Amino acid sequence: MPAYSFEAVDAQGQPRKGVIEADTARAARSQLRAQALVPLDVQAVKGGQGGADGVQRPTLFSRRVFSATALAIWTRQLAGLVASGLPLERALSAMTDEADSEAQRHLVAALRAEVNAGASFGRALGQHPREFSDIYTAVISAGEQSGNLGLVLERLADDLEESQALRAKLIGAALYPAIVTCVAIVIVLFLVGYVVPQVANVFAGTKRALPLLTVVMLAISDFVRSYGWLMLIVLAAAGAGIRYALRIEPVRQRFDAAWLTLPLLGRLSRGYNAARFASTLSMLAAAGVPILKALQAAAETLANRAMRADALDALVLVREGAPLGSALAQKKRFPNLVAMFARLGEQTGQLPVMLQRAANQLSTEVQRRAMQLATLLEPLLIVAMGLVVMLIVLAVLLPIIQLNQFVK
Repeated sequence: MPAYSFEAVDAQGQPRKGVIEADTARAARSQLRAQALVPLDVQAVKGGQGGADGVQRPTLFSRRVFSATALAIWTRQLAGLVASGLPLERALSAMTDEADSEAQRHLVAALRAEVNAGASFGRALGQHPREFSDIYTAVISAGEQSGNLGLVLERLADDLEESQALRAKLIGAALYPAIVTCVAIVIVLFLVGYVVPQVANVFAGTKRALPLLTVVMLAISDFVRSYGWLMLIVLAAAGAGIRYALRIEPVRQRFDAAWLTLPLLGRLSRGYNAARFASTLSMLAAAGVPILKALQAAAETLANRAMRADALDALVLVREGAPLGSALAQKKRFPNLVAMFARLGEQTGQLPVMLQRAANQLSTEVQRRAMQLATLLEPLLIVAMGLVVMLIVLAVLLPIIQLNQFVK
């Protein structure tokens, strides 16, 4: 049954908004009048711009309805309603009423209308690929087929929350060093571009040779003031060029492979991607998704193209009959922990459990290394900023000291 969003006023003249289901817009207005409401506007609910295949596609400047955090919260709330025994249609109705925004209300109402029309929940989610990834849809579809939708939703909510927690901790670890670096650059540019030239003007008429450090600093200041904007344009152009080049798959794959070889950041990237891969594969396997399809979906979650290529190579080996643990062990970019736990899971018949343990250990290791790196960077950045400022201050003070000695 289609869903319609409405604007109406009640008997006291108070505005009312919401979503109602009806066969036609006229029937929707009739239902509103039956509820003692005066309909002002009734529009069919649409999740986006529909294509010929029925899939809702976003417009150029449209924004996602669910952020990553909002999607995790929504999934957790829906999991609680379904696990408590509430039918899916009624659970979606409750989620429509409790939506945080009009866009969310329309999206959930569109999902409910699809389900009421006889479509599966997974198919309804598949109509909105911008909001729900292929992995999300595949897990939901597997849960419906197995009859354990409530449990699958709970597991999916856990995975989304764990992913958000890991990402938040990594961002938090990098935030302070990033702020210190930006502040240091601003301070240095101000001193070099404004303070140093002012001091140079003071000693311009003394006819005395300036100290070497001051001369060097003045040269740097002149360069920054003369070519600063050009440098910014060159850096912006270089950044745009690099970003464009990374869209080319062979270039991106070589870049990601080189990134993994970095001493500290490379290990963090390997651990983070491997943790996401193992967690996603565990979730899909536990939901009953066939291993080949699960491997394909888990490989798509890898942001590092080199590791994604390795995962797809492992998929080929598994398709040819190799055990998952042996296939992953041949790919050296994946930590040995993933292959070891996959092998144990295949031997014990508990592959999802073992993969999740591997994901948990890798996530913990990534968080620990990220905090260690942040703890190391903080004092190093402060010391580096202090040294630069000290050199600038010395470049300013040395002529003053020299002039003072000359006067004496």
